[in-house]
Amino acid sequence: MDLLVGAESSPTEVSDKIKEILYAKSSSKIDAIRPDIGASLFGEDEIDVESEEDEEETQTGDQEQ
Repeated sequence: MDLLVGAESSPTEVSDKIKEILYAKSSSKIDAIRPDIGASLFGEDEIDVESEEDEEETQTGDQEQ
């Protein structure tokens, strides 16, 4: 909100901030329903969904053993 009120903010900065907020909101909603959708598509009661963080650890070998 400060970007909208502040006179020193450019329209591009305001637009980028709005997009960032909307992306974060939609991403969290998608992550919340992903297990339910996967379960309904594949007929399983529970599907393990790896987060991006888990995938990065797998790729870099930083997993705890």
